[in-house]
Amino acid sequence: MATAMFRSAGLRTALRGGSRSAAPPRRSFSSSAGHDDARETAKWEKITYLGIASCTILAFVNLSKPHPHYDAPPAYPYLHIRNKEFPWGPDGLFEAKHEH
Repeated sequence: MATAMFRSAGLRTALRGGSRSAAPPRRSFSSSAGHDDARETAKWEKITYLGIASCTILAFVNLSKPHPHYDAPPAYPYLHIRNKEFPWGPDGLFEAKHEH
């Protein structure tokens, strides 16, 4: 931590007796200038919309292709074990009604 403080330009200038300007220098956290930010934002906005459109079209094409429909599984006797009647009838509340 102390070595990082010595590396900073402000501390070295203060130790050498130099004066600092009243306003600290403006720090830029990106490599581009401010005028490029709007162009870069517009570019990525267009890329995003193109990606959304591409994924939507690809999903529509893939989901509209014919796909196999499998037969219903056999009615195994152990799937609907009922030891006691429900108060509302022989089937569960959210099951399809069967004719017995």
